[in-house]
Amino acid sequence: MVVISLGVSLIVVDATIVGVLLPRIITDLGLTTADAEWVTSVYALVFAALLIPFGRAGDLFGRRRMFVTGMAVFTAASVAAALAGGGSALIGARALQGVGASMILPATLSTVNAVFTGRERAIAFGIWGSVISGMAALGPLAGGALATVGGWRWAFGVNLPLGAALIAAALVLMPETRAAGRASLLRDVDWPGGALSALGLGALVFGVIEGQTYGWWTATRPFELAGLRWPEGGLSPVPVVLALAALLLAALIAVERSRAAAGRAVMLDMELFRIANFRRGNLASALINVGELGLLFVLPLFLLGVHGTSPLHISVAILPLAAGAFLSGGLAGKLANAYGAHRVVQAGMAMEVAAVVALALTVSATTGGLGLAPWMLLYGVGLGLTSAQLTNVSLADVPPERSGQASGIQSTARQVGAALGIAAIGTVFATGLGHAMTDRLSASSALPPERQAAIAAGLRDSAGTFGRDLHADPALAAEARAADESLAAAVRHASLTTAAILALGLAVSLRLRPGQGHREAGHREESKR
Repeated sequence: MVVISLGVSLIVVDATIVGVLLPRIITDLGLTTADAEWVTSVYALVFAALLIPFGRAGDLFGRRRMFVTGMAVFTAASVAAALAGGGSALIGARALQGVGASMILPATLSTVNAVFTGRERAIAFGIWGSVISGMAALGPLAGGALATVGGWRWAFGVNLPLGAALIAAALVLMPETRAAGRASLLRDVDWPGGALSALGLGALVFGVIEGQTYGWWTATRPFELAGLRWPEGGLSPVPVVLALAALLLAALIAVERSRAAAGRAVMLDMELFRIANFRRGNLASALINVGELGLLFVLPLFLLGVHGTSPLHISVAILPLAAGAFLSGGLAGKLANAYGAHRVVQAGMAMEVAAVVALALTVSATTGGLGLAPWMLLYGVGLGLTSAQLTNVSLADVPPERSGQASGIQSTARQVGAALGIAAIGTVFATGLGHAMTDRLSASSALPPERQAAIAAGLRDSAGTFGRDLHADPALAAEARAADESLAAAVRHASLTTAAILALGLAVSLRLRPGQGHREAGHREESKR
């Protein structure tokens, strides 16, 4: 569990660390805006696209082998990122990091599912879930600390000794598990399904991530990729890519059903979705990640716009979330053994909804990190309980020989939910910010209407950071106060939207039932040490 937890920590931190490092990377490497966007998004894009294929590969060829291979790829890619001399090299290294991460995550989850049984199972999933939740919150803080002490390259370079140590530890301590029998690349690998899965999910995540950047319908800026240029003003590439994703995923379902009917190997076993807890658990996982990543995207922007660049307010707000997730994740195992994992999930989701509603009702233009901290602590406790045991419930009835494939699907649901959270909650925040600022300026500003419109647009387009420029000009004191009030109003809108999404997840979780499980027999049949 130590090896698994540290491996998960590395890949989760690297999913969120770049946002803090990006200003320095842009300056040092002279990145264009397009380069900077790809440095941020390509990791999540590749990561989400390959989770299902590599989860299935772990089932067939060994989960420890997949973990070690993934860690080697991730470590080598981290070194390449640390040594990158330009934007293209860094983007390529980040993409390769995503490949390694997509090998590691389902391998860790399916190993926990295959190895741990009985009372230990709930505790093991508690540790795994709390690491996922807590490290997502700590990633930006770790990035800021490493960048401050040693520069942005150290944030990637530190993965070299950590990755090497984890590879050695995995070979010694981690049991090898796989499906029974010897796997064949030709007979047991569904190559068409793997290609359709990777391309379809990659297109889906790209469309969701880049919707705000390039426009959901009309192209708001030119799009360039591999020498191709999509002009501004016409149809955005985003709906085209999302339509392509729908076609590819529909083709995936058709191909997998055809192969299953013919008795051939499949990449996406549709029979898994006949398992009620697995089906409902995946939907709830996506909704939880919509909430977590949406809040982690919006709240630092609010604190930055109102209080400036000091990391104190952001740290005081985010650290309680991480602390709550870590602490409750460890407690969740005992509660699950006493009351049932599905009850722990439901209690955790209820706490998340309550925390976000309380945040929405109490946030104001003067709220700092300390004012957010109690609600973030409550949210973190609920998140730790939910994340820790939702995966346990979701996978409890999955046959062990298919746990890698199921883990890939479950992890994909999380990643798609995370991308949707940033897109959906970010859009609500930006839209609410623009409307609120326009209304407040019309009521309190003496500036001409066209100047008011420009300030409102600047605040909206900068996601609130333009507020610091207003505070720097004493002549714009009224406009600066309006910006702070508008940021608070935008957080309220975003929080209430998040609460509604989490409430839907709570409704789904109420239909979860105690898992029947295949744990004991499956463990004995498939574990090969």
